[in-house]
Amino acid sequence: VAVPARHGSSAKMAAPISRGSRAPEPGAAPYGNFPNYSRFHPPEGRISLLPQGLLRSLFPAATRPLLGLDVGCNSGELSVALYQHLLGLQDSSSSPEPPGASKELKLLCCDIDPELIRRAQQSSPFPASISFASLDIMDSGAREPFLSSYLQRFGRSSFDIGFCMSVTMWIHLNHGDRGLLEFLALLASLCSFLLVEPQPWRCYRAAARRLRRLGRDDFEHFRSLRINGDMAQSITRILTQECAMELVCSFGSTSWDRSLLLFRS
Repeated sequence: VAVPARHGSSAKMAAPISRGSRAPEPGAAPYGNFPNYSRFHPPEGRISLLPQGLLRSLFPAATRPLLGLDVGCNSGELSVALYQHLLGLQDSSSSPEPPGASKELKLLCCDIDPELIRRAQQSSPFPASISFASLDIMDSGAREPFLSSYLQRFGRSSFDIGFCMSVTMWIHLNHGDRGLLEFLALLASLCSFLLVEPQPWRCYRAAARRLRRLGRDDFEHFRSLRINGDMAQSITRILTQECAMELVCSFGSTSWDRSLLLFRS
């Protein structure tokens, strides 16, 4: 799940990791832009925790189509699986898009890595309903016109539901505590509901270890992070106390020990 380069007016886009014939090892993705992410964290691990009919229960009478935003979508496997699950579609990427599905939910998925986005666009079974775009979500100069123009197409000012699946750690490591706070405040302002899967602190240590093993510079902010420890608890506190959201439900944890938390503005 990929995120952006350093924050600030002089920020450069993170150069995507070059892909040779051999896939790089997992450590070679300092923004979480692993080329085969869904192989080691398959979508079913999250989907199985989400109840059937979730969209109907959250939005019994809302104007359709509902608008969704998936930040850090990688190559799109989880985005597609979420879309299928939320609409109760059969899990078959070979089936054509059912008539009417695009009237129910439009999903905008973004990632910093253009190569992963190209892959997502090529393999998406739902091109009428799911849009994939290369975007550095922390670059306000790129983000604001892009998201505004998407929302304006539907006459809307915000998204009904946002997805932030194993993204918070990469924002935090690359942008520090302030970047994490800005990112969560942004999502809270953009989305009526927000489904977050925070990475636990041990994942931060593992990511830093992988970079060191490869002889790379450490994450710029890793040793100065004051927000640490129980990250699910910290992110819940930030969203509820500082971003005026409320925790609606915890759907439990995946087999790799990540909580799925649903918040409402």
